[in-house]
Amino acid sequence: MHTTLTAHVGKDVFVRPSPVAMVWQGPGTRHQAMAVPGVTLGSGDVLVEVELATVCGSDVHTVLGHREAATPLVLGHEQVGRVVAVGGPVTAMDGTLLVAGMRVVWSVVVSCGVCDRCSADLQQTCRRRATYGHDRVHRGWELSGGFATHVELLEGTAIVIVGETPPATVFAPASCATATAIAALDAAGRDLTGTAVLVTGAGMLGLTVTAIATDAGARVVVSDPDPARRSLAGRFGAVATVDPAAGAAEHLDLARLAVGVEGFPIALEVSGEASGVDAAIEALSIGGTAVLVGSESPGAPLGIDVERIVRGLLTVRGVHDSRPRDLQRAVDFLTGAWRRYPFAELVGAEFALDDVDEALVAAASGAFPRVGVRP
Repeated sequence: MHTTLTAHVGKDVFVRPSPVAMVWQGPGTRHQAMAVPGVTLGSGDVLVEVELATVCGSDVHTVLGHREAATPLVLGHEQVGRVVAVGGPVTAMDGTLLVAGMRVVWSVVVSCGVCDRCSADLQQTCRRRATYGHDRVHRGWELSGGFATHVELLEGTAIVIVGETPPATVFAPASCATATAIAALDAAGRDLTGTAVLVTGAGMLGLTVTAIATDAGARVVVSDPDPARRSLAGRFGAVATVDPAAGAAEHLDLARLAVGVEGFPIALEVSGEASGVDAAIEALSIGGTAVLVGSESPGAPLGIDVERIVRGLLTVRGVHDSRPRDLQRAVDFLTGAWRRYPFAELVGAEFALDDVDEALVAAASGAFPRVGVRP
């Protein structure tokens, strides 16, 4: 879809054809198209036309009723697009003034930058936060999610300019999957050079973590029950893969043997499965760190051995969403790495905006790391 800007009077923006958002009313319902004839931009707001959105696992969990959601809702928070209009002078993360035509990605969370949580470098938990694709649609912010032709970016959104050459399939997941992978490795808190790292789960997040850690010099072993995903992990830098179906103890023994260690200094759990959490903690060496990322919705109870955590001097950290600087680092990584690793191939199917329900079904099947929605 091509946007034509026909009028821009003060902060009122009118484009033709009118922007359209796909609105979800709750589990068991199909999306409905909602036209938004005009948008009023605040001084720090930006209107962006969506080039491609991707379906995140949290979108699937929401429509399946596994996550609480305030409806009506415009889902989608992974996307790349082009600036159509700005409400006033707005700068990207690198300080560049945004103008129409720039290709950009943006953060999942809108943060105020001044509350106690933002001041503590926890901008993703801002007390005044708004969240793309997760907040209820309301008058004045109808274009609030990526499953739309346009998104209205509110003041306080981290915006990063991206290059023209990499395809949209590379950059669309940056705001969530790639930025979260950056945050997860940062939470591990140590130099990765030569470090043995276990990654449990080889979906989009696991593959991205594997590539970033490999680029940083780590020796990554990936655990996943799907042979196709294990094979794909090798293309993203894994030195070895193991099948958890071999048994809890057995597959961890194989993982340790693959890199010649008694235990892993770092384990990243990105599958969201209780067994993955248990394995990540069990795999650690003395003083090791487990970073838990995948458990975004309620799951099965864990069988955590607290004595092992205490006696092993282990650290267990949770990571959810990311900070503005993580998004900038995510784009920097993808810009340099997309030719070395097959990120462009991870969007295995694309659907038209009107077919977003079919896109969600395809994403739920697990056949592809990501599914695209192209307006």
